[in-house]
Amino acid sequence: MFFDTHTHVNVEAFELDLEETLQRANENGVTHFAVVGFDTPTIQKSLELSALHDNIYSIIGWHPTEAGVYTKAIEEKLQQQLIDKKVVALGEIGLDYHWMTSPKDVQEKVFRRQIAISREHCLPISIHTREAMEDTYRILKSEMFYGGIMHSFSGTVEDMYRFLDLGMHISLSGVVTFKKAVDLHDVAKKVPLDRLLIETDAPYLAPVPFRGKRNEPSYVRFVAEKIAELRECSIQEIAEATMKNAKELFKLR
Repeated sequence: MFFDTHTHVNVEAFELDLEETLQRANENGVTHFAVVGFDTPTIQKSLELSALHDNIYSIIGWHPTEAGVYTKAIEEKLQQQLIDKKVVALGEIGLDYHWMTSPKDVQEKVFRRQIAISREHCLPISIHTREAMEDTYRILKSEMFYGGIMHSFSGTVEDMYRFLDLGMHISLSGVVTFKKAVDLHDVAKKVPLDRLLIETDAPYLAPVPFRGKRNEPSYVRFVAEKIAELRECSIQEIAEATMKNAKELFKLR
């Protein structure tokens, strides 16, 4: 049984076949989902889905590419939404220096503000970092928070150990199945089993053999299979460990 700890089935790519997508996931052993909302419409859709499905949970927050439009009104609304009992983390938040839709100082301000909000609500955080590993580490090291996830981790083993020291979990996506992702292969071998999570980031980052196509939660199995291959263990061991880790981090029974 698998827990897809980061999926975006709340976006337009799944508008026409969402129920079929969820059914395929269940048929492939995906029993739990964390649906991530990152702006006003996707946050609302995430909350709607988690209200409708017992096995869907919400992670909601303001994405760094949207930092430039973060306002007091948005924050007040987010504060209200975080009270929802199906919300298990605040995210995805962080820094994105690839798209640079907002200046670095604006991204950092919104990032730090949301970390503070996560403390108020005693929620873990889900971190997006793209071409901003050092600044992400610097900020997290200087803040207090209730644990969290390095979503779709893309760093080296050395980066991994630094974030583990801050209390973070390492979440691996379909990228770990890519032939040239040698740093991630090393991470998959060395990350402590009790700090490992798996995800799809669907509809993005589809694993081999679906690379380049729309990703979906049922494909999280291929992430688990690759990690098991690299660690020379059973897929059941990966499934059980990552399920346990997710439930403990999200405070689920």
